[in-house]
Amino acid sequence: MEMNWMALKSGSDVRGTAAGDGIVLTEEVARRLGKAFAGQLAAWKGKPVTQISVSLGRDSRITGSALLAAAAEGICSAGATACRYDLCTTPAMYMSTITPGFEPDGAIMITASHHPWNKNGLKFFTSHGGLEGKQVAELLSMAEKDEPACHAVPGTAVDQAFLPVYMQQLADRIRSGLQTKEEKPLTGLHVVVDAGNGAGGFYAKLMESLGADTAGSQFLDPDGMFPNHIPNPENREAMNSLGAAVIKAGADLGVIFDADCDRAAVVDSDGREINRNRLIALISAILLSQKKGSTIVTDSVTSSGLKQFIEDRGGIHYRFRRGYRNVIDEAIRLNQEGMSCPLAIETSGHAALQENHFLDDGMYLVTVLIVKAMQMKAEGKSLGSLIADLREPVESAEIRMNITESDFRTCGQKAIDQVTAWAGSHTEWHIAPDNREGIRISFDLDGKKDAGWFLLRMSVHDPVLPLNLESDTEGGVRRMAEALYEVLKDLKGINMDELRKAATA
Repeated sequence: MEMNWMALKSGSDVRGTAAGDGIVLTEEVARRLGKAFAGQLAAWKGKPVTQISVSLGRDSRITGSALLAAAAEGICSAGATACRYDLCTTPAMYMSTITPGFEPDGAIMITASHHPWNKNGLKFFTSHGGLEGKQVAELLSMAEKDEPACHAVPGTAVDQAFLPVYMQQLADRIRSGLQTKEEKPLTGLHVVVDAGNGAGGFYAKLMESLGADTAGSQFLDPDGMFPNHIPNPENREAMNSLGAAVIKAGADLGVIFDADCDRAAVVDSDGREINRNRLIALISAILLSQKKGSTIVTDSVTSSGLKQFIEDRGGIHYRFRRGYRNVIDEAIRLNQEGMSCPLAIETSGHAALQENHFLDDGMYLVTVLIVKAMQMKAEGKSLGSLIADLREPVESAEIRMNITESDFRTCGQKAIDQVTAWAGSHTEWHIAPDNREGIRISFDLDGKKDAGWFLLRMSVHDPVLPLNLESDTEGGVRRMAEALYEVLKDLKGINMDELRKAATA
């Protein structure tokens, strides 16, 4: 069976099954992609491929070492130099491209983020940031053709240690944030680190080197089978595990990363998880205390309570399309237009700060929060006290409706258009003024204006219509689901079983 190379494209990444049954991301695929990336970098940089260098890192997945070695082989076969960093984080791979003494022309991270152990993937970077989806498609096309290299003499592969340099960059951020040159500025702070057996276990060593107590930290050793819990800051089991560890240790807070550390979340001293809307509120509160009037760019599924929280602190909440690259690119665009925008963040935990090159770096985000936690402890307060007045919904739900039509985007858009048309002619349905993706509707419930909302949109990658609902009153989610089901029930090509269940719950 002929391979479908474009099926490996997942947004701006390459991703696929790399172990077990149905393997599509093979060492040969990685070799060809490494070769293609080296050749493309030469074209972009306008210099011979023999002068090109590419750094490579991996997370803890069981297929990571083999895929990294294969990609390095491909880079060398093109005539370029491969710089092998071995176990690393996705943000660190980007940082290598702009760090004096390293500065490769490009970087590749071997990871599949929070996905199961049998998946893996490749993320590509230059000093300008991650490649866009169109550029990844071009790489896949080049890899499929696998044209002979222009240079008969292969390049060389060298082993380098970049992780200590990245750790020092984080340590420098903590000292600058606390305005100190002390060797151990975190003395007195107790931090539990949960790396989920991914690549981020070294963060506990960083905390210890700065004076923090890390007793109770867990799952720090790399294990690509992820035996304890999914390394995912959105996963309830993972967050509950960290919360229990924080309470048992009597720590000030806990931090958790996904496998490649571009996403993160924290847990307060009482074990309360601070992720999704709470995490956005927390970092927004810190940034808005430094500069009121700033714009916080988020994805589209953030809550109405978060919007109020940001506005109450003198900020502007700007919702945009799902997809961390979409959110980051929009924040960069707004800054270029003269709008002060220090943060782009998704509810998934992808957070990019202007001060950090708009790089989505979960570890950098946590480092900023650690600084604030140390300052709050000196005042006898916890980090969570900063979001004590965040209004949270009484009910919330997410429903994913599979689209069975082959032309799933047309079918999904038809559903969105149908809801939009209905809302335009029914006064109890209010189309959100900042609707930038799908259709977001506010509802009046129990005599309260805008007491609930739902967002119906197309999935970024899949033939799915995700539906998010939140209500400030009991039973509101059911009533909104019921109203929406009545609008959509006769539409063909969409499995509405879950929506029907929610409407009759």
